[in-house]
Amino acid sequence: MSDPFAAIRPFNDDEVRPTIDRLLESPEFLSALLRLRLGKTARYLGWLLRPLVRAYLRRALRDVDGVEDLQMRIKAYVERMIDSTTAGFSVSGLERLNADQAHLFISNHRDIAMDPAFTNYALHLAGHQTLRIAIGDNLLTQQWVADLMRLNKSFIVQRSVSGPRELLAASKLLARYIRHSVQEDNVPVWIAQREGRAKDGVDRTEPAVIKMLSLSRDKKNENFGDHIASLRIVPVAISYELDPCDVLKARELYERDTTGVYEKADHEDVASIGRGIAGSKGHVHVSFGTPLGSDLDSPEAVAAEIDRQILHLYKLHPVNLWAYRRLHGDSEEPPASLHEGSCTEAGFTARIDAMEEGVRPYALASYANALRSAKESAKSP
Repeated sequence: MSDPFAAIRPFNDDEVRPTIDRLLESPEFLSALLRLRLGKTARYLGWLLRPLVRAYLRRALRDVDGVEDLQMRIKAYVERMIDSTTAGFSVSGLERLNADQAHLFISNHRDIAMDPAFTNYALHLAGHQTLRIAIGDNLLTQQWVADLMRLNKSFIVQRSVSGPRELLAASKLLARYIRHSVQEDNVPVWIAQREGRAKDGVDRTEPAVIKMLSLSRDKKNENFGDHIASLRIVPVAISYELDPCDVLKARELYERDTTGVYEKADHEDVASIGRGIAGSKGHVHVSFGTPLGSDLDSPEAVAAEIDRQILHLYKLHPVNLWAYRRLHGDSEEPPASLHEGSCTEAGFTARIDAMEEGVRPYALASYANALRSAKESAKSP
């Protein structure tokens, strides 16, 4: 039988071994690993070290024949990353969810790779299945990146299609695949609340994401609210004390505001993935909300409820308060819900002051806006 989702779905078990073998023959993949590990040094020693990396990986992955085998190997790297780049990792809310039932997790979006990785790890620790993860094809600029992502249960969001008819067809296929995953395969799914990261620190759900999900609805037999409930949507708030990419995001916003345009460098997103993985994050917390019911009657209403839960679940740190005070004055009182931090005020000040002067307000806003959003949410009825 033909597979209607073959072009976008993650790799199946029987595709894992051939894909690993293809990756091990990719100089671009091996060079990327070296750059992640060694930085600029890899540019001069890559020719010497690539064969050694290939031999090491071939030995480490020689018994991997399926997705679960691979993810158990990846788990060890994730745990080392958490130990070396965070000041602690915590989770809340999963006790309210049934581990035997798949959900569609919709989260705020701050980091390309780490948002789904931390969500995935939290689910695994609690005995849930690991996620199928949505990733835009704009990030899959090289074959090795696409192979690597699809090995780790990522499915492709086709953003680069041209023409309204082709875009609609791609959106319908994506919506059907997400529904099929949750309802038929009983496998949880992760998608972001918006296209692209919230570089300014403002977490808002795009109703267009909900409109895409509604394309899988059987309009003759399902009303909108029942369809939303059947997807078992759970909002997720991921809170980073520190953002490894804060200066990169701030510089992009500054250039857009001052020149009207920002041109990404080649493979810039891949570099951001590496920085997000390897950079210091401070405390990281993942909060899981409650499934959305059938009482929501429009994409806008669904987006508003996701926003409400994410803003309520988001954990504020002292850095959010310090950034807000620096932008708006020292009179702001600490919120009662302030989470313990690992970064000192002097350390945070030095971090911001090390940036170019024009970039600093954008970096400060990316931290301060979390507190501003929480204040605005508290005023809402």
